[in-house]
Amino acid sequence: MESLEPTIIYEDDAVLAINKPAGLVVHHDGRTDEFAVTDWVVRQYPFMGTVGEPFVLKNGEVINRAGVVHRIDRETSGVLLLAKTEDSFRSLKEQFQERNVVKHYNAFIYGTPQEQKGQINLPIGRSTRDFRLWTAGKNVRGHTREAVTEYEVLSHNEKSSFLAITPQTGRTHQIRVHLKAIGHPVVCDKRYAPERECILGFERVALHARSILIKTLSGSTLSVEAPFPPDFERALVAITV
Repeated sequence: MESLEPTIIYEDDAVLAINKPAGLVVHHDGRTDEFAVTDWVVRQYPFMGTVGEPFVLKNGEVINRAGVVHRIDRETSGVLLLAKTEDSFRSLKEQFQERNVVKHYNAFIYGTPQEQKGQINLPIGRSTRDFRLWTAGKNVRGHTREAVTEYEVLSHNEKSSFLAITPQTGRTHQIRVHLKAIGHPVVCDKRYAPERECILGFERVALHARSILIKTLSGSTLSVEAPFPPDFERALVAITV
């Protein structure tokens, strides 16, 4: 079993970039006591525990942000950026809100889209069938939010494709929901494609946050990249066989 300990990709006095393994949650949800990225952060960098405003869970529990400015799903691997200072936190939060952060993902999907390159521009909202799910289809209830995802097919075989993905917005489960909406869900996505068999050796959602680009406090550009985990490396070989 692969380690649930993050590895450091980059750090300076203001930011910390880690490679989050699949299976590790970013922060606590108030329902379990499982190990989270924020636990690791506080253990390695105690001073970061109070960086960023805390947030309150539905049960009233107050959770320290520990520098977390954005999140990726539990089963998604890849780069996660954290602020080490309050000034850095405010700067990064503003960049995310103004959509000035550039994020690139990779994913394996079922089948191959008709277009090698494309943009999925479909608003996302809660599903009428299951309130725990998001959808970009007809079964949307309540308020929807704009969501835009760009993709490119890098390689494929008769059953699956390997994509480069650039989300232009940051909605919950956006990539997974959009790819399902066009009929090509992410491989082994048991939430949005429960009827599909896991292929290419995956036992988790085949989605990886590959890189992120930001502006530093000094105004320069910083780009960090997370290497592929072993399951992605194996799948890259399998898809070309």
